[in-house]
Amino acid sequence: MDVSIVVPLLNEEESLDELIRRIDQAMSGQWEHEVILVDDGSTDGSWGKICELSENHAHIHGIRFRRNYGKSPALQQGFRKARGRYIATMDADLQDDPAEVPQMISMIRERNLDLVSGWKKERHDPISKTIPSRFFNYVTSFTTGIRLHDFNCGLKVYRSEVVKHITLYGELHRYIPYLAKEQGFNRIDEKVVKHHPREFGTSKFGLNRFIRGFLDLVTLLFLDKYMKRPMHFFGGIGTLFLIVGGGITVYLSIMRLFFDMYLTGRPLFLFGMLFMLLGIQLFAIGFLGEMFNQNRFRTQGDPVNIRATTGFGNVQEKHAQQTEKGGKQHE
Repeated sequence: MDVSIVVPLLNEEESLDELIRRIDQAMSGQWEHEVILVDDGSTDGSWGKICELSENHAHIHGIRFRRNYGKSPALQQGFRKARGRYIATMDADLQDDPAEVPQMISMIRERNLDLVSGWKKERHDPISKTIPSRFFNYVTSFTTGIRLHDFNCGLKVYRSEVVKHITLYGELHRYIPYLAKEQGFNRIDEKVVKHHPREFGTSKFGLNRFIRGFLDLVTLLFLDKYMKRPMHFFGGIGTLFLIVGGGITVYLSIMRLFFDMYLTGRPLFLFGMLFMLLGIQLFAIGFLGEMFNQNRFRTQGDPVNIRATTGFGNVQEKHAQQTEKGGKQHE
């Protein structure tokens, strides 16, 4: 299988026939492809349409969720079922153009890239969606160090090994380029793609998704930096609190010893004790985190992403050949 196209959808019954027609037209004669339609808890007739398409076309497959879980779990399930050497994603609302997929695959092949992200440079969306999106993309690009203009574009193409090494939940589908980069897939580029006006249905984008996306970004950056070394975070803050609390305690002790100042009932004394107590607690949390990590690494190992190996297939045969060569040299 050359290409797997994963399409998460929610209440897109009206657009599915045209979507499949456009995909097949774009891929016809170029790549052997399959289409995986993931119904994320639709309440219209989307699943019935998916079943109809699957019965009439052997390359179309469907997955149906019992309820609406979100785009990230939908993509994750599609990635697990995908069999292609290249995996493309797109939305089902006909705003993404399937004709872009072969060109994006060519970019990956010719320039040895890991993934290509679409950039909807000219968007057909209301201003209530475009302005937050631009702000979101600027902040995400700045914080992750990945120079992309449109992280949230649904049209992307990956080498299959990229998506097989990442796990999606929450709103993390927005940050797949960053997740890929953290796994060592850092050959990332983008392509300006067409963005068509919506023909059917309504947009599922809302302010709550925008806020959740930013919260996921903060969580992602924090976990990436401190998950394997929690003492660096909690211990650092704990040390600061201990220094402040210790400084207050030393100051008050000097005032008590040399200036006969009473300490009880003074707010500064209470603040000093509070800072020292918080510092000790944060240190304890850091130690517990380190103990948890040590236990996890001993039982599961530190997960690494191996890009390639060589010379391990016929170790005994290679050893025998080297021994034979050595014996001939001595003769």
